Amino acid sequence: MSTVGIGGSTIEAELKAIKPIAHLVNPIQKEEFKARIKKACILMQDKNAQVMYLHAGTNLYYFTGTQWSSSERMVGALLFPNGTLHYIAPEFEKGTILDFMLIEGDVHCWQEHESPYELFAQICAKHQVNDGAILIDEATPFFITDGIFKANTAFELVNAKPITAACRMVKSEAEIAIMQHAMNITLEVQKAAARILRVGISAKEVTDFIHEAHKRYGVASGSYFCIVLFGVDTSFPHGVKTPKNLEEDEVVLVDTGCVLHDYISDITRTYVFGEATDLQKRIWTIEKETQQAAFNAAQLGETCASVDIASRKTLEAHGLGPDYNLPGLPHRTGHGIGLDIHEWPYIVRNDTTVLETGMCFSNEPMICVPNAFGIRHEDHIYMTDEGPKWFTEPMLSIENPFGEGIK
Repeated sequence: MSTVGIGGSTIEAELKAIKPIAHLVNPIQKEEFKARIKKACILMQDKNAQVMYLHAGTNLYYFTGTQWSSSERMVGALLFPNGTLHYIAPEFEKGTILDFMLIEGDVHCWQEHESPYELFAQICAKHQVNDGAILIDEATPFFITDGIFKANTAFELVNAKPITAACRMVKSEAEIAIMQHAMNITLEVQKAAARILRVGISAKEVTDFIHEAHKRYGVASGSYFCIVLFGVDTSFPHGVKTPKNLEEDEVVLVDTGCVLHDYISDITRTYVFGEATDLQKRIWTIEKETQQAAFNAAQLGETCASVDIASRKTLEAHGLGPDYNLPGLPHRTGHGIGLDIHEWPYIVRNDTTVLETGMCFSNEPMICVPNAFGIRHEDHIYMTDEGPKWFTEPMLSIENPFGEGIK
């Protein structure tokens, strides 16, 4: 018997059936950005931090609402413990910075032949910060940290992660609502992608469909990423150089997501096109059991490490692994998600972060069978006061992966 919900439709029919819904959730509001700065300042005061540099990218956006991509030019903001912000940008970008600015602050500019790092030191000096520890956004490129240090060698450049991660790991209701909506959209795209499959279809055809489907749902940028793999290619977690076309009775792995109001969705679905072999059925079922074991272990007050350990214990009970050995799980069980597709906390053995309400992370304890196939069920969890909750419900069964006809 063929798998329920797989194949039988066309690209044209599926795209025509989609109605835009991305607009039905609100972006983060200005008051929430202000609250983030307030929390960061409290943490900075607790640590007696003098100043924190936020570099262009997701940290700058998270705290200030300013959208700016990192480049070879220094663009960022200095946050002082009293809540004042000082932006640094090239002079010719000042107008654009002011246009993008959401949380007000002084804008300090440098001409192309001048040093932004000396300007950084001057701003610090005006706030009586001439030496000692300076918190630096952990995503800051080396050439900028090197420039700051050379501008004032009395500075001690310290990783700002204890502040940035402590704030960003704990999502608000508004953040979770956006991510939930994005996940819902991607799950529907996954279902539609499964329905267009046919013998001979290429990975590129499916990838292009998924990109367009996300756009039809109202996500202007389409897919944030997309991995489509068939057969033996699925045994490579992040794909191969030249993906093969689909054949009958092969494992299909689709990993994709989108960006909605700057927050990311990320879902993997794995199933069989045609008839599943006994080995495919066995590994698929073990994967489902392992994913559930990880979910059960994700309890408030427990560590991220304990979730990864629960995955591996389950696999070992079925004779897989141990550790990262194959057949088994070659990577961590999961990763945090938010403005970045991979962020804190990480569901891995050496991460002793304690789970708390608001944390969001993937649950994807993939099983790789070398030279055969891989099975990855990936859904995400958000922690509530009552414990873990799924953003999307896990796959139902290998015979009916999407739970078609089940209410």
